[in-house]
Amino acid sequence: MTDLVTSPLPLAQALIRCPSVTPADEGALGVLQHALEGLGFRCKRYPFEDVDNLYARLGSEAPNFCFAGHTDVVPVGDAAAWSVDPFAAETKDGKLIARGAVDMKSQIAAFVTAVARLLEEKDQLRGSISFLITGDEEGPAVNGTKKLLKAIEADGETISHCLVGEPTSETSLGDVIKNGRRGSLNGKVVVTGKQGHVAYPDKAKNPVPILLSFLSKLTDWHLDDGAPGFQPSNLEVTSLDVGNHAHNVIPARAEAKFNIRFNTHHTGAQLENEIAKFALAIDPDCQHIALDLKTTGEAFYTEPGPLTDMLQASVKEVTGTNAALTTGGGTSDARFIKDFCPVAELGLKNDTAHKVDEFTELAELEDLADIYTGVLRRYFAQS
Repeated sequence: MTDLVTSPLPLAQALIRCPSVTPADEGALGVLQHALEGLGFRCKRYPFEDVDNLYARLGSEAPNFCFAGHTDVVPVGDAAAWSVDPFAAETKDGKLIARGAVDMKSQIAAFVTAVARLLEEKDQLRGSISFLITGDEEGPAVNGTKKLLKAIEADGETISHCLVGEPTSETSLGDVIKNGRRGSLNGKVVVTGKQGHVAYPDKAKNPVPILLSFLSKLTDWHLDDGAPGFQPSNLEVTSLDVGNHAHNVIPARAEAKFNIRFNTHHTGAQLENEIAKFALAIDPDCQHIALDLKTTGEAFYTEPGPLTDMLQASVKEVTGTNAALTTGGGTSDARFIKDFCPVAELGLKNDTAHKVDEFTELAELEDLADIYTGVLRRYFAQS
């Protein structure tokens, strides 16, 4: 336990040296399981198709405080553009430079260090600590946390509160805590026409004006002015294509893609219904417009309270920063966890996540372990 108490760096390096690009595990969960079993955790693996997942628990009583995260990482891109081997976990000039250093193997190591420190301070906990770790966050997120939560629930597990270690910080460590996320809806619209010569439009059916009319309804749509804790929802057209390189040909089809990031004023189903109404208004017989709509996550909001208070107090204690509670940014696996317990997210700075020479400063990694230790101390203060 001594190494884990001293610093999160050795475990972070061991995890990083497993090149676990989604959905490959490459031994990462085994490294984590070994560390947790050394602390007395009971571990169980939950493989779903090509994805492996891990749930570990120390103790059997409530409340159950859960650390959640993922060991999978995104591809390195052009490895030659890196100044170091992306999976060597090298330290240089006070930095850990590697794929996963920020998103998010370092946070997992800091979780473990925090637990080890607490166990050195306390002989017994009134409650439990658990780890919910997936290998599918950076991928489709189908065989990871979503299925894992249902599986552990079927096994009789109940999580009381959850901290996700996503890299939420922006300018300085701990300046941002996510206590909610916007929902996300992906949409694709395909308009089918009839190809023909532009000189004989009566013998063709141009799909482009129909598509433009539909997109006009979307872009004129005033979604809302914001919700408590949230900025206004926004819709962005991200692609427009007819696959036509000729000036004198009316195309046979036209398509567009769009995304909506929405707050708690909406659900995915409500937005999908409204979009379908727009299509029906333009194409009442549904002969030309085809929609493919998928809500990948619902908006959620964890009310400020005991969980966020503990996080903010721990950040303040270590860094002196008054952490802001926000709901901006993209999605995370917290969108699944919120259906089971209150959840918030706190981790390292995110400015190099997914980039070449992704890195975290060693001092900030140490401070993060101190922050997580402070959270556990506060949570189990009654023990």
